[in-house]
Amino acid sequence: MKFGQTFTDYLHGEQEAFLNKCSHVEYKRLKKFLKSCRVCRALNESDGGGNDRREEGKEMSEFCQCNSCALCDQMFFTELTKEASDIAGCFSSRVRRLLNLHVSSGLYRYMWRLRHCFMDDQQVMIQEGRMLLDYVTMNAIAINKILKKYDKIHGSADGRKFKTKMRAEHIELLQSPWLIELGAFYLNFSGSDFGEPGEFFHKFSCDLSDMQPVMTMTLSDSMKYEYSLVCAICLDTVFNPYALGCGHLFCKSCACSAASVLLFQGLKEAPQGVKCPVCRSVDVYKDAVHMAELDLLLKNRRKEYWKERMRRERAEMVKQAKEYWESQTITAIGI
Repeated sequence: MKFGQTFTDYLHGEQEAFLNKCSHVEYKRLKKFLKSCRVCRALNESDGGGNDRREEGKEMSEFCQCNSCALCDQMFFTELTKEASDIAGCFSSRVRRLLNLHVSSGLYRYMWRLRHCFMDDQQVMIQEGRMLLDYVTMNAIAINKILKKYDKIHGSADGRKFKTKMRAEHIELLQSPWLIELGAFYLNFSGSDFGEPGEFFHKFSCDLSDMQPVMTMTLSDSMKYEYSLVCAICLDTVFNPYALGCGHLFCKSCACSAASVLLFQGLKEAPQGVKCPVCRSVDVYKDAVHMAELDLLLKNRRKEYWKERMRRERAEMVKQAKEYWESQTITAIGI
């Protein structure tokens, strides 16, 4: 079965109610757009073909109403950028809400259970997480397929360049830190007393014993991703991990040190213009995300390491706070 049909079946399958609330790649629309662009290009390059062929091109060109293929390309990439951005935003917001529920208690959790008629909330969370993984995987494949088709039709590398642009604009779906958080969420469930993990849980694994700790996710038969859990600054397993707006992971203490802010102030206090230590992207600290599920995973699977790092970080935070307030007091009284 061709991917176009597979994607259509997915959109109108058992998850249709969930997908109606989310953005998705307009795969058929973009494919038809490329087809019309190819027809227009052929008409422009050939003087022959007669009126019938021109009429055919006119009918097929629902989107391309111009003689310049450059303008068609601009329209194609503008639409795809918007769709990728909407999907990334929808995915991050839904995962954030799901993970907040996982660690919540009290009235918020009670109201959520009430909405779901007091069903087993763990089962509901696992099912929603699975739908989110399917959602990001299918849309990532759709984007990859349509960009390959673009390069094939145009004989160019613009599709590959667009992937680089997506990473630079932080809308590359499979590089989202929320995907790592979702993987950690499932690994935390599989290591709990929830019960015997099902086959779906076997898609996730985490090796923290090696010098290069990684999380592995098998998103589909052809998509297996490894995410490094090493802080690029201290070169150790990330502790109290934060993902900057660009997606790179760091220990909180390392990221604060790189931005010249104190631990108790936090990453949000980083001055404007501070760059990511890895990719040098600017102003990524203001969008930093605390990787709570990943931190819980490390706490459960490397207990001694986590306790030692916690002890050191707390001691450093107390030291920094003491020095900071002593200097503020001296400044205030004019000594």
